[in-house]
Amino acid sequence: MESPDLAIRLRRAAFNRAIAEAELAAIGQFLTINAVLVAGTDSAILSGRKAQLLTWKHEFASADRTIYVRLPERIEISPIGPMVMEYGKWHGATLSGIDLASGTYVAKWRKAGGEWMIEAEIYLTLA
Repeated sequence: MESPDLAIRLRRAAFNRAIAEAELAAIGQFLTINAVLVAGTDSAILSGRKAQLLTWKHEFASADRTIYVRLPERIEISPIGPMVMEYGKWHGATLSGIDLASGTYVAKWRKAGGEWMIEAEIYLTLA
């Protein structure tokens, strides 16, 4: 059985691949039904898997869409339950390679039904 640290890092890598490959169904497999995302620049709140998937669908329709990559730096494992906090850096660049934004993020994951799922993500834009 893999450690929670390794499991989260593997899930994050798979999530990054799903974004890069515009795989909407794959992205949905990482989000709890009530997952919340707070965007970095405008602090827009995307509440629920459905809202997030609609946003990704719109993003994927753009000819020069943005590819977002999250890079975990630290995984904090809760000693009292099947949950972890992921801390890391993120960046977004267009398909043509133009860097658009970057910053830090935190994500809360919970193990449910044998899989680690994202409950919440908060992004801070720094550049």
